[in-house]
Amino acid sequence: MQFHQLAYFVAVAEDRHFTRAAERMRVAQPSLSQQIRALEHDLGAPLFHRIRGNVSLTEAGETLLPIARRILAETESARLAIRELDELDRGRVRLGAPPSLCTGLLPAMLSAFRRRYPGIQLELQESGSRDLRQRLSEGALDLALLAAAPTDPHLAATPLLLEELVVISPADAPVRKTRLEVRELADVPLVMFRRGYDVREATVNACRAAGFEPSFAIEGGEMDAVLELVRAGVGSAVVPSTVAGDRFRMTRFVPEAGMTRIVQLAHRKEVEPTRAVRALRTALVGFVADRASLPPGIESLVDRGAAARPSGG
Repeated sequence: MQFHQLAYFVAVAEDRHFTRAAERMRVAQPSLSQQIRALEHDLGAPLFHRIRGNVSLTEAGETLLPIARRILAETESARLAIRELDELDRGRVRLGAPPSLCTGLLPAMLSAFRRRYPGIQLELQESGSRDLRQRLSEGALDLALLAAAPTDPHLAATPLLLEELVVISPADAPVRKTRLEVRELADVPLVMFRRGYDVREATVNACRAAGFEPSFAIEGGEMDAVLELVRAGVGSAVVPSTVAGDRFRMTRFVPEAGMTRIVQLAHRKEVEPTRAVRALRTALVGFVADRASLPPGIESLVDRGAAARPSGG
């Protein structure tokens, strides 16, 4: 098994097409196909179903794909680490975060980081925690902010924030209460996120624990779509408090309702982080430890004394 064979395999798996994969890898298509066949021979199993031009992964291919992605990602991390031995004047960090944090908390923090390290390239991937856990495990991310502790044994996480969930309604909606219990959502048509959003899972689970199934006015939206649908009067929504803003009427849950989420900073255990990754991790923890920088509805879980100590490297 050779490194370039794994790269060719991942390209075909992603493009589902040998010719397009060869063009992306800048290699002749017969050569790419030959290397894939050699890899299959070494592994003792076919990796692709090839039926009349349609390419799909076999069971062996599905098993190899996340492993191959991790190997390629770790190789890239090693290359960047060697490049960064002298100075933090270059490098790349791929950070994943839920949409609520991308709009509510990260802009100010990343702006300060860019001023301090203008040579570091930042890549921000926005998605739900389930998707981010998968990308982090596969090596497509260096760090991820997750709304739940990762269950993958290859990932480690540090609790950063306790974030309050609230109910938002159109700004001109009749004001009923400033606080409510979860069971009171039984009569509220909700605008609901697509599957994969941790807020969706938290809301549905809380409603079921209270003895009812939530009613959806519409479901399947991303963060921006949900906010706009609420503003248009389609229904109410449960969202993190940091995205509510002054465009909506915000109703908080009673303290006993437990409608909060813990945001954790996760990374892969087996990969030695580059200096750029360590710098961003330190900046994130330090920003959260400075409680004055946090918006209402968010509580820091980071000890300021521990955040002030060097993180190593």
